[in-house]
Amino acid sequence: MAEEKIIIFDTTLRDGEQSPGASMTVDEKLRVAKQLEKLRVDVIEAGFPVSSPGDFEAVQRIAALIKECSVAGLARAKVVDIDRAWEALSGAVHPRIHTFIATSPIHMRHKLDMQPDQVVEAAVAAVRHASKYTSNVEWSAEDAGRSDIDFLCRIVEAVIAAGATTVNIPDTVGYTLPHEFGERIRILTERVSNIHRATLSVHCHNDLGLAVANSLAAILQGARQVECTINGLGERAGNAALEEVVMAIRTRRDLLPFHVGVVTTEISRASKLVSVVTGFPVQPNKAIVGANAFAHEAGIHQDGVLKEATTYEIMTPDSVGLTANRMVLGKLSGRHAFRDRLEMLGYELSSEHLERAFRRFKEVADKKQELFDADIEALVDDEVIRETEHYRLVRLHVASGTQDTPVAAVELDVQGSQVRGASWGAGPVDAVFQAITQVVPELKGMALQLYQVHAITGGTDAQGEVTVRLAKGDQVAQGQGADSDVIVASAKALINALNKLAHKGGRARQGI
Repeated sequence: MAEEKIIIFDTTLRDGEQSPGASMTVDEKLRVAKQLEKLRVDVIEAGFPVSSPGDFEAVQRIAALIKECSVAGLARAKVVDIDRAWEALSGAVHPRIHTFIATSPIHMRHKLDMQPDQVVEAAVAAVRHASKYTSNVEWSAEDAGRSDIDFLCRIVEAVIAAGATTVNIPDTVGYTLPHEFGERIRILTERVSNIHRATLSVHCHNDLGLAVANSLAAILQGARQVECTINGLGERAGNAALEEVVMAIRTRRDLLPFHVGVVTTEISRASKLVSVVTGFPVQPNKAIVGANAFAHEAGIHQDGVLKEATTYEIMTPDSVGLTANRMVLGKLSGRHAFRDRLEMLGYELSSEHLERAFRRFKEVADKKQELFDADIEALVDDEVIRETEHYRLVRLHVASGTQDTPVAAVELDVQGSQVRGASWGAGPVDAVFQAITQVVPELKGMALQLYQVHAITGGTDAQGEVTVRLAKGDQVAQGQGADSDVIVASAKALINALNKLAHKGGRARQGI
């Protein structure tokens, strides 16, 4: 008997982007969407078109770009949302309208101020309206994990009758435990008379660290679509991590006799790209894609792996796209070798971006004799994967010592004008930030919520990657910068965050 397929619905560009500080520019969303297509997810939820002009443009451009995956746009159970979603999606090869409304007593009472009958009526009307545009309509019951099961069965049956071809059961606040969430799915499959006419989907949040476990429990009880994100990105504690769901299904086919269409060797690249674009580093001990996921330090473990890898590795690094961190290029390498290596690493650069990346490579190679794949990825991401720069670092000078007050002088290009600033600080990084504040007075009203440094590769000459998080009112942006000098990397990260804030517009937030 053939294994049933589990549909992988990726919502990194919609729910994942709702993480504070993780919002992406249109160009960044397009880069991630292209990688998701390489990953061969089944559905890409590209955004929430009615929420902002930027989100509308992103969904519209992704819909026109992506050919191998279905492209979805989110819409509340409102005519204006659904019309706007279809306007953005109409150019897609496989468009999907995804509409939702809350179904839990707490949401209906306090958020919607609606009675259950009104909620059913609104859900049915929304599905019927969406069905006028496409037969590919998904409906979600927001906060289904805390909804009354009898009411949930009733509304699911009604929306399927109205034309929903996918019905999604979200654990919106990450409240349920695997056995009770699985039981909820089982009841729906048994009690909803027309359930066979729709694909049953789940969308689990990770507030109790159970998003993946709940998703797998749901699969075992009849769910055939899982909504997830790269690196588990998402509101609050995040969503079910795509890489964990996919590799669990692939690794444990003895208990999960299903298959997915995902090209798992693209997982590592997708993880790195999303981390760079959003500014959210992947924790070292993160399952599947963390730096330590295939690292072995204990002697007993090392001995076992050397004798037989499966003693301590339940999957191979190659299966998720990880390769040995080999030195491949140096300061004498030319453009052709550099371009070939980038293509092998999964980068597709324009001539202009390739030239910029090559110049940056030469600069780093003069300082660092051994360049590893991770170094090359970091410098390309640092120099190329950026939105149009409002602020650009031209020159930085820092002086610091045990007996001296740290001072910094900085020169920035601000939309074509050269401006300079200088300041002292408690340390060299603080001095740099204070100097940039002299040039960008708006920084005085911003809060630095995060400053984080990690080495990309080993050794004292390793490139440092810095992440900062800036907050201004209700707007938050994360920036990253990489350089063999961590002080320079810090300045780049701050400027990257400033550029994101400069391009950030208002954004309505709705989650499921």
